Amino acid sequence: MIMQTYQTLHKDFKLNGNSYSIDELKEVAYSLVKEGEPYEKEIGDFLIDWLNESSSITVYTSGSTGKPKAISLEKEHMVNSSNATGNFFNLQANDKALLCLPATFIAGKMMLVRAMVLGLSIDCVAPSSSPMLETSASYDFVAMVPLQFGNSLNDLDRVKKLIVGGAPVSYKLKKEFLEASLRTNVYETYGMTETITHIAVKPLLGALIESSIDLDVFTTLKNVSVATDDRGCLVIDAPLVSNETIYTNDVVQLTSEKTFKWLGRFDNVINSGGIKLFPEQIEAKLVSIIKHRFFVAGLPNEELGQKLVLVVEGKQEIADLKDKLENLGSLKKYEIPKEIFTVDAFVETSSGKIKRKATLNKVTL
Repeated sequence: MIMQTYQTLHKDFKLNGNSYSIDELKEVAYSLVKEGEPYEKEIGDFLIDWLNESSSITVYTSGSTGKPKAISLEKEHMVNSSNATGNFFNLQANDKALLCLPATFIAGKMMLVRAMVLGLSIDCVAPSSSPMLETSASYDFVAMVPLQFGNSLNDLDRVKKLIVGGAPVSYKLKKEFLEASLRTNVYETYGMTETITHIAVKPLLGALIESSIDLDVFTTLKNVSVATDDRGCLVIDAPLVSNETIYTNDVVQLTSEKTFKWLGRFDNVINSGGIKLFPEQIEAKLVSIIKHRFFVAGLPNEELGQKLVLVVEGKQEIADLKDKLENLGSLKKYEIPKEIFTVDAFVETSSGKIKRKATLNKVTL
């Protein structure tokens, strides 16, 4: 078996149904930049960067927890990441893949790299909230964000394996998927730009794993080890995709040397009356009673240190929401928001992620 490097192209690689040599693919990339739709231009820009002589490539973080920053990634590390994904999901040459994410960020870029490295036949469609409506074909492997996943439930019978990342999958969406009794194997992923997308996954539906395994636990890919720092945040050692140990702001509970449970972002933790509250855990409970987008956060409070508040997008009946919160049995007393704010529209990053602090400032100033 010939090992792929960033300087080679798998012989079975196809882009939108067509095979190319490296020189031919460069011409296609230039054509996409010059004449393509905006999303095709992004694909062309990345292919030009990937196919040049440089051993590294510059990518940008999404900016969901701060200002987007430029990161230099080694192309060989991106190849290693592709091989790890291929091995974990048993992807084979000539498998069909779909790119429905923007090629401006790492998740979209890596779908293209996986195709070039593993010999996948990849179709590209304009990124949208309902990507399966953009194509009538069936696919072996697709990557989506939760919004796309939720809007594609009626068409997932055309997808064999789906990875969902970029944000946690809500309890409501998980329930909808389970109730749909779909045969698609869906996996939540854990990763970031610095780890070249996912370094751990967990099945959304336990159809192919032992029932004794906690479905809420991430399992790391091969050659990845994890630990925690003194804050309880995840520390990642993945030498095949990063030359440095990666210290995250994700609070986790380690369940073994290869598995962990994600609790929430350290930046978002609320200390209310000496109790640590993880907004993400509370939000998972609230999703059953709030139809609009929302999040919970902490505001300074003399008595408690921080008080828990709820921020909801769009017009809401505050009294009705308060009543629903009081009667939601899954909420503990200290998990009930002390105050509710509404805002016409959340502040977002260019990739559509909510900027919590900026939105909170918008409603409290």
